[in-house]
Amino acid sequence: NIKLDKCGGLTEALAMTGVARQFGLRIMVGCMLGSSIAMEAALPVAVQAERVDLDGPIWLSQDAEPALRYENCEVWL
Repeated sequence: NIKLDKCGGLTEALAMTGVARQFGLRIMVGCMLGSSIAMEAALPVAVQAERVDLDGPIWLSQDAEPALRYENCEVWL
């Protein structure tokens, strides 16, 4: 479960994705609690992942605008 907040950012997350693929591993991208802006940073990893858990903004009482939309298990910009 690759989390940008824990691995050092987007560059490291993309590197981890590449290494995982070399070893035939599946990719999951996750998040800590954060705004839509934080989740948007993870989207380049999310498009390569089999599992995506970028639900941080839905737990906030107020999100940054423009906020991501979550509909039918999909994330929309």
